[in-house]
Amino acid sequence: MGTLHPYSGRWWEAADEGRIRCVLCPRECLLREGQAGFCYVRQNTGGVMRLLAYGRPSALQVDPIEKKPLNHFMPGTNILSIGTPGCNLGCRFCQNHDLSKARADERRSRELSPRQAVELALAEGCHSLAFTYNEPTIWAEYAIDIAQEAHREGLKTVAVTSGYIGDAAFDEFYAHMDAANVDIKAFTPEFYRKLTLSDLGPVKWTIQRLRKETKVWFELTNLIIPTKNDSEAETRELCKWITGELGPDVPLHFTAFHPAFKMMDLPRTPVKTLSHAREIALDEGLHYVYVGNVHDSDGQTTWCPNCGKAVIRRDWHALDAYALKGGCCQYCGQQIAGYFPDDIQRDSSGWVRPLPI
Repeated sequence: MGTLHPYSGRWWEAADEGRIRCVLCPRECLLREGQAGFCYVRQNTGGVMRLLAYGRPSALQVDPIEKKPLNHFMPGTNILSIGTPGCNLGCRFCQNHDLSKARADERRSRELSPRQAVELALAEGCHSLAFTYNEPTIWAEYAIDIAQEAHREGLKTVAVTSGYIGDAAFDEFYAHMDAANVDIKAFTPEFYRKLTLSDLGPVKWTIQRLRKETKVWFELTNLIIPTKNDSEAETRELCKWITGELGPDVPLHFTAFHPAFKMMDLPRTPVKTLSHAREIALDEGLHYVYVGNVHDSDGQTTWCPNCGKAVIRRDWHALDAYALKGGCCQYCGQQIAGYFPDDIQRDSSGWVRPLPI
């Protein structure tokens, strides 16, 4: 199995009859000898937790950071995306189900140590690494070890997550993340119970803790699925919760569903549905609202909440124009929420056309 395996996992406790209880996420799977959890990658081996996915990514890709999606964290830079098999949710609409619903031995993988992952990111000219494609919580130990190596080299780290993590692991995991995109899949317990086999409560708890207890920059994504979570009432309730609990500066991305996995019978999300959701969010006081998985330049552009002018104009995931200096609008001086280091802009000479002042 190579030098990285087997790897002892954390966040578990001994139970009766040789079983162990995983406390990494709210499922708290009780595992007998040889049994893996709902996620497929955390296994009881000889009465201890073994992490089957450690050092064995099944997906590696250099992406624009806007694809995560993150629009307010190091825009215009590339990020090395890493994913493994498995997931601790059971989304019927999963758009990465070839990874998330695969067991560790069902996907072709390569051995990649944390140090090698960082060296690859550096070689590819990336400024950060993303733990994404499947749920990084289930391979938190690997993500944390990569993050420690990354930070030694001045690189940033990003978690693209469902937010389904337990209290035992929350502090340590997010202590090593610089940014996150949390996918809040709907805003009703029924949706989460029936279509993701999980609960909304822990996801809200994670998001609230990110806002109140950490320095992690985070953005939210809501995949809008026709007839399932696309009502105006639900969208408005979600936006009211964000403004009330998190504040108006948390970016929100409404993204389009396309038929996938066990929900092939539903249509794609109409562009007008996304546009209307964005209008609702702006009406509820959110400052930065985006649409994704469709072509809508205005809906993908960052607008200054003070003067209303475009400060970052996008075309899909590419930046067309940029009018920020020191993180402030060049028209009126308004501070734009996010992480916009000037040295990143200078490093990529000519990466974007400045907007005329």
